[in-house]
Amino acid sequence: MRIALFTEVFLPKIDGVVTRLMGTLDQLAELGHEVVVFAPGNPPARYAGFRVVPVRSVAFKPWYPELRVGLPTPNIARTMERFHPHVVHAVNPVWLAAYGTMSSKRRDLPMLASFHTDVPEYTQRLGLEWITDTTSRWIRWIHNLAEVNLCTSQQMVEQAAAAGIENLDLWPRAVDTVGYTPDNASRAMRERLTDGHPEDRLLVYVGRLSKEKDLGILRAVLDRLPAGTRLALIGSGPHRADLERDFAGTPTVFTGYMGGRELASAYASADVFVFPSTTETLGLVALESLASGVPVVGARAGGIPFAVQDGVDGLLFEPHSADDMARQISRLLADEDLLRRLGAQGRASTEQYGWRAATERLVEFYELAIERHWYQHVEPAWRIKLLGRPMPRAR
Repeated sequence: MRIALFTEVFLPKIDGVVTRLMGTLDQLAELGHEVVVFAPGNPPARYAGFRVVPVRSVAFKPWYPELRVGLPTPNIARTMERFHPHVVHAVNPVWLAAYGTMSSKRRDLPMLASFHTDVPEYTQRLGLEWITDTTSRWIRWIHNLAEVNLCTSQQMVEQAAAAGIENLDLWPRAVDTVGYTPDNASRAMRERLTDGHPEDRLLVYVGRLSKEKDLGILRAVLDRLPAGTRLALIGSGPHRADLERDFAGTPTVFTGYMGGRELASAYASADVFVFPSTTETLGLVALESLASGVPVVGARAGGIPFAVQDGVDGLLFEPHSADDMARQISRLLADEDLLRRLGAQGRASTEQYGWRAATERLVEFYELAIERHWYQHVEPAWRIKLLGRPMPRAR
């Protein structure tokens, strides 16, 4: 199968969406499929043997300078026509991927779209409330051009349905249980993350340092925890400087970005993973922590309850409540048996979520999109014939 994939984010940026794409592309290569990736910024020329087409982009300043907004270019059209995909996959269509959906319709191609980020909620957190309603209507319209729409948690399937998005289903969760294991724990890493106090309790957060992640609550949480509790914030983002000012004088370490074995060691060397965000569609970092044998204390919101089983492999707290979050963390830190049991159960729960099974299910959804598009196929409207470039069914 030939798949044209449009994504709003890709390497060298690292986040949950990019991690999922990397795992998926690795598996699609092993399964023998062909993929061309369209990505903004300065991505690598190839990934997993697949061509990556760089797309001209601009930074989303001043709100989120790390994010690159991809712009349509003639090279996209030429590449699409030469590649002649069986299906188009639009990842989180807002800008570049939204253009991918329209490019797909102009060429009368089957399409699948996947929903990874609650963009309307993010616009509010970034102080862009004035575009939230427009953004919601735009996203609903774009997604409803697709034959299949996938969400990464059951909670987000329900939220998308309530927002009027159709043809919904669940893209199964997946995590790298080979790269992330309890065996990666390291005394040296623990010393680094605790600023030379490895005997203290260590809380870790991994991800973007941005307003929509609700990280400010951790400042109040630290004040409510027992003495000898430390925090490491791993990652970076537009809110880092503000957070560094807010956490000045507290036992907090800012590490910047980590990846590969270094990141795996950071997860496994912690006592508890803290996840205050209420805007997650799944929270892949929570699964990576569980795979590392470290329980999660996360907000009872968004897709987190889908990733973390309360009382089984982590504890959930009431969103935005520093008191309740501190209470759940303190429960774990005060009960070594509970801490170890939830960590072991977290590792066991993730062992069933391999990338191969999730990708095979994705391929089935690609096939469903193709079947829905071509079954009793309706000829494109005259506008598409006049302004678009309809292509025959790929063979």
